[in-house]
Amino acid sequence: MTEEHPTKQRIWHRYIAADGTWRRKSGTAATQRPPGEDLAVLRRGLGRPAGTVLEMFPFYTCPVDDFAARRGEVSTEQEAEHIALALYGLHQQSQDTPMHRDGVSLGRAMLELRRHDRTSEEAVDSRFQQAFSATSTAALQLRLRGLVTQLKGIKQPLDYNRLIDDIHDWDRPESRSRVRRRWGLDYYGWTQQPATSRSGR
Repeated sequence: MTEEHPTKQRIWHRYIAADGTWRRKSGTAATQRPPGEDLAVLRRGLGRPAGTVLEMFPFYTCPVDDFAARRGEVSTEQEAEHIALALYGLHQQSQDTPMHRDGVSLGRAMLELRRHDRTSEEAVDSRFQQAFSATSTAALQLRLRGLVTQLKGIKQPLDYNRLIDDIHDWDRPESRSRVRRRWGLDYYGWTQQPATSRSGR
């Protein structure tokens, strides 16, 4: 769905290699990860529409619809990227390990949260159901913020490229249904090996 501008890279691609590790292998954790001030800029976008935080413009990579821009509007692609950038700023804040990892869908990440010893399966089920049942992108954005905060608490990464596509597809009922099916399959482990028992349970 969304493509990056050919001369730009999303912030996670600048710092995180394809294998999910920091691109810069030497130095302290603080020099390997995105600068704290950049992540702070991204977090200013939480709960705010795309294009309303001036400092975020250098981080946008998807092509701009010139016609919409002249009318002061943004595309669904731009809105989806804005939401994901803001969530990434929240997720990566103060983390020494990369919080973007290719191939880890929201459903898969939430399954890891559900299996974690520090969480309640019932509470995670309830939180995920609230996001799953959202019928608007605005409601989804609000609920994703709570989920990402929980994922951050257990240092569980997420594929932010895929999240951009999922948020974009949430805007239409048919594509929203496809996203929900993928999330459900990943969350209940149908696309993975059977879950091992949770330690201590």
